[in-house]
Parts: sequence; structure tokens; C-alpha cells
Amino acid sequence: MAGAGDADPDEPDASVDRPRRADDGKDVVVPLRLYKTVTVFSTLFAVVFVLAGFVMLDSATNRATAELSEVDPVLGVLGLASLVFGAAIYAFSTRFRTEEMGKAKDDSDEDSDNG
Repeated sequence: MAGAGDADPDEPDASVDRPRRADDGKDVVVPLRLYKTVTVFSTLFAVVFVLAGFVMLDSATNRATAELSEVDPVLGVLGLASLVFGAAIYAFSTRFRTEEMGKAKDDSDEDSDNG
């Protein structure tokens, strides 16, 4: 028989903040420190990949002045892939939120009329 102070090793420790899914299953609720880290670095990486994608596209098309036969298709595809990857990083980073953050649609203190 286990004592009152004994912890079950199979049970998760409730005092530890761990990422978990929000009620709607789309958002991931994380501690504030992790949220800030994810937001800063994902925005930084997204901006870098998008800018690199535009630079690669610009280089592949010679500032959009090259004839179709002169366009570098490998660099062009890499540029497009970099743009898509940067957008995907940003899109997935928006799924994180903290416990204190509410959804705009859940706020009931706003007026519901449109006039």
C-alpha cells in the first residue's frame, strides 16, 4: 500500500508546465517563456527565408529582365521553395499561445452589434 506522499511514476507531474493542445485541438498551449522564444525565432527564420527566396528569384531571372531561355530554373525553384518554407514557418508558429491568451471569438465583453 502506497503512502500519501508516494508519487506514481506513470502519472505525469502536474506541477511541470508542458505544452498541451487547446480545447479546439488547433492551438498548442505553452508557457510564456517558450511562447516568446518560439515567436522571436520563428519570425526571424521566416523573414530570412522569405528574403532569401526573393533574392534567389531575382538572381534567377536577372532582375526580371532575362529571356525565358536565360532563366536559371534550379535557382528559381529554390527561391520559390524558400518563400513557401518561410511562409510555412510563420503559419505554424501562429498555433502557439499561452494560457492567458484568449481567442478573439471567445471574448464576450465586446459589443455584438455591427452598428
